[in-house]
Amino acid sequence: MIEIWPNSGGDEFAAVIDRRRRHRVLIVPPLFAEMNRMRRLIAGTMRALDVHGVDSFAPDLPGTNESTAPLYAQSLHTWRTAMERAAKHFAASHVLAVRGGALIFPNVLPGWALEPVSGAAILRQMVRARTVAARERGDHEDTAALIELGRSEGLMLAGYDLGPGLVAGLETARPLDEGQRQINQSDLGGAALWLRAEPGDDPAQALRLAQIIADGITA
Repeated sequence: MIEIWPNSGGDEFAAVIDRRRRHRVLIVPPLFAEMNRMRRLIAGTMRALDVHGVDSFAPDLPGTNESTAPLYAQSLHTWRTAMERAAKHFAASHVLAVRGGALIFPNVLPGWALEPVSGAAILRQMVRARTVAARERGDHEDTAALIELGRSEGLMLAGYDLGPGLVAGLETARPLDEGQRQINQSDLGGAALWLRAEPGDDPAQALRLAQIIADGITA
C-alpha cells in the first residue's frame, strides 16, 4: 500500500508493507534512471520480506516520482536527511540501500548496500549519455565544461534537472562504510537489472535478496 510520511519540505509518499512487526527495513532507492529500472526488484523484495515476517518501507526521494518538491532544490544532504526522517517515522530497525542509495544511507541504523556506487560514477555516466546524444545530433559538448556548468548553475541530465548542490555533491560522494554490509550482484545471481535499457524484473533475485536480509536480521 501507499502511505504518506512527513518530510521537512512537505509530505512524501512511500510504498509500505507494515504489519507492525519487530523487524522493519527502510529501502533507500537507487538514483535517477536506475530507480525506474529496479522498481520491480524492490517491490518483489518487499513482498518476499513480508513472507519472512519483516516489514518494509520504500520512500520516494524528494523531487522524484510522486514528490511535489523540486528536484533542482535537492542535494545529497537533503536526501540523506529525508531518509533519516523516513527511518524515524516508520520506526525502521534496518536499512537496505540500493546502488546510489548507499550515498544517502541513514547511518544511524545498521543494514546493507546492494552494489554501492560512487557519486562520481553516476555523474560520469549521465554526462556521457548527454554528450553521446549531442554527438548524434551533430553537436559537441565538452564533459569538463558541462560539469563546471553544473557546479555553478545546475545541469539537465537524462531528463533530470539537477541543481548545483546535487552536481557538486555527486562529484565527491562515496558510499558510507559505517553500518553497511555490502551485497554484490553475484550474491543474487542473474544479470544486473540496473544495466538494462528498460525496467526489468527477476523474481529469483528478489527472493534471494530478501533471504539475505532476513538471515542477516536474525543472525
